Amino acid sequence: DRKDEKKYYKDDTAWDFAEEVLRKVLKEVDAPYYEAEGEAAFYGPKIDVQIKKINGQEETAFTVQYDFVMPKRFELKYIDEKGKEVEPVVIHRASIGAIERTMAFLIEKYRGNFPTWLTPVQVKVLPIAERHLEYAKKISEVLAKAKIRVEVDDKNDTLGAKIRNAQSEKVAYMFIVGDKEKDSNSVSVRKRDGEDLGSKDIEEFTKALSKEILEKATG
Repeated sequence: DRKDEKKYYKDDTAWDFAEEVLRKVLKEVDAPYYEAEGEAAFYGPKIDVQIKKINGQEETAFTVQYDFVMPKRFELKYIDEKGKEVEPVVIHRASIGAIERTMAFLIEKYRGNFPTWLTPVQVKVLPIAERHLEYAKKISEVLAKAKIRVEVDDKNDTLGAKIRNAQSEKVAYMFIVGDKEKDSNSVSVRKRDGEDLGSKDIEEFTKALSKEILEKATG
């Protein structure tokens, strides 16, 4: 309610213009929206991008705010191409919101099972025995050159223990290497959900994985 001068800056002309600008922007990008009366900021209308949490509640993730008060209060001016003084438009925006809050949304949504592009460790290489460690490090170097986040599990554990540890860490892919893989320049691939993808050529699978990450696949 613009008549509430304690809550909103009094300038009907500025409000009409700003609201129409925001409506036009939303229509141009074909974004669905609704107008929430009484939820604007003191200094002007805003666009809030809402996300729905897993409990069904909505929360503001990103915001773009049109501020026509700040330029007046600070007497902001710039010289346009015609040499005239013009009052600028001030835009407040939070394109990602607080990083911590955004991460909280993602953790809540994926429960730690992030899509591959977002997973902190995308691949963990698991040598079956100590004699396979050198080959595991070679595989790691190939992946690292392709900008894939990779670690080698060099602990003196059983293969079963290494697989369980990688799954508990929510690693996207496990590359298991032993004598057979070393001899054929391949890796045995498992996903974190336990799916066994079988033997894969390291160069070919690295290309496929890089493509998945680049395309930000979530499936």
